[in-house]
Amino acid sequence: MNTLFQTYGLAKKFLFAMEPEAAHEATMRALQSAYDCKLTRGLAHDLPSAPTRLMGLTLKNPVGLAAGLDKDGAHIDALGNLGFGFIEVGTVTPRAQPGNPKPRMFRIPQAQALINRMGFNNQGLDVFIQNVKRSQYRQNGGILGLNIGKNADTPIEQAAQDYLTGLEGVYPHADYVTVNISSPNTKNLRDLQSADALDQLLGAIAHKRKELAQQHTKHVPIVLKIAPDVDSEQIATITEALTRHQMDGVIATNTTISRDKVQGLPHAQEVGGLSGAPVHELSLKVIAQLRQRLGPSYPIIGVGGIVSGKEAQEKIDAGANAVQIYTGLIYRGPALIAECVKAIANG
Repeated sequence: MNTLFQTYGLAKKFLFAMEPEAAHEATMRALQSAYDCKLTRGLAHDLPSAPTRLMGLTLKNPVGLAAGLDKDGAHIDALGNLGFGFIEVGTVTPRAQPGNPKPRMFRIPQAQALINRMGFNNQGLDVFIQNVKRSQYRQNGGILGLNIGKNADTPIEQAAQDYLTGLEGVYPHADYVTVNISSPNTKNLRDLQSADALDQLLGAIAHKRKELAQQHTKHVPIVLKIAPDVDSEQIATITEALTRHQMDGVIATNTTISRDKVQGLPHAQEVGGLSGAPVHELSLKVIAQLRQRLGPSYPIIGVGGIVSGKEAQEKIDAGANAVQIYTGLIYRGPALIAECVKAIANG
């Protein structure tokens, strides 16, 4: 495992000299090649045992991969080999779409942050499902979350149909499904967090889930991913809707539109969602309020700004049951996974 960590440290300088999206694609190709050549097999063996129960699922450890790194589910096995306790892929939309024009991803290394306005670029539901079905991750005991969203050209008034299409497609192949209504990069998407829109959407999803559970004779947990840019009143609205429609959990949080922590830094004023270290405090506040309102047992996954084991433990202390990482992985490499597992295990 140390060899992999050292290799990433050497590669990072080269990767950070590349345009961010090109560097991402190169990294995923290299990771996949290393896995295919069996150069990275067994890396997770050095991690401490930290089994965690979440939504009726048993995770090998409470440190997961956030959605967005593998939008099409094309690298599930290679990513699963790095030691994550669970993996989430997507966001997938019913139809393929290119996302927003490039450039659409920007590094802010001084703040260990990224800004992206990718816009749910993906190859569509059919390709996504085929990729998921080809992977061996679940058969080998991995927990896989599938993240669904709406197409950019679907009117917000018709968004529920896109989510129902996505839910029906991924349901048989998921350990849990995430409903993403919190990306700032699809026009008006966050409007779905408002009271009436959220109630209608979750009501439709709950009805479809009942049908799918009967059809497939299994209950697949459904979680809602929310933004960090919500106030106490909005959190109250969200928690009431979650419990009323018997959603199984919540992911807090997605990227932020705030720039308070990166003012004056290069690229800080680019349009898009800010991720990485500046989001940590925002997500902690949301997690703490969710826990207070939802009670001690409701499943919460904390994400946003984890760049060391310290932030992972702080997410747990704030009320999260498990955590996810993404931007920190870009800045720290696979070493961050083990560091977070150990920090939480030693909590």
